[in-house]
Amino acid sequence: MRYLLDVNALLAFGLREHKFHSRVAVWIKEMASGNGAELATCAITELGFLRVSTHSSAYGYTLDQGKDLLAQLKMTSGLRFTFIPDDHGIASLPEWVDVANQITDGHLAGLAKANDAVLATLDQKIPGSLVVPS
Repeated sequence: MRYLLDVNALLAFGLREHKFHSRVAVWIKEMASGNGAELATCAITELGFLRVSTHSSAYGYTLDQGKDLLAQLKMTSGLRFTFIPDDHGIASLPEWVDVANQITDGHLAGLAKANDAVLATLDQKIPGSLVVPS
């Protein structure tokens, strides 16, 4: 199974200071050891990771540190990471997207589905996604 990590799941995995770091790290470790699942990022999730990790006073990374951290995460021993290219425009948004704050979630869910993946998230309100278990 391939899982596209949304921005918050990617942040939680990569930043020990994130309130859900343990939850996501345990899930990824169990998943990788059990069935060799594949993790994925895309432009939106990688850019979101950089934006939050470098802009938030809670994390305080420089842009170069954020890039290095993301590169290290994607090379973690025992994990298989891939990058999903994104050529989806607004015509690809799922029909359930009907308000502004659903646009990115809908885009990522649709991108995952189109690439034989499931969106892995901490958000319980995204249809068809997998909520990382606690």
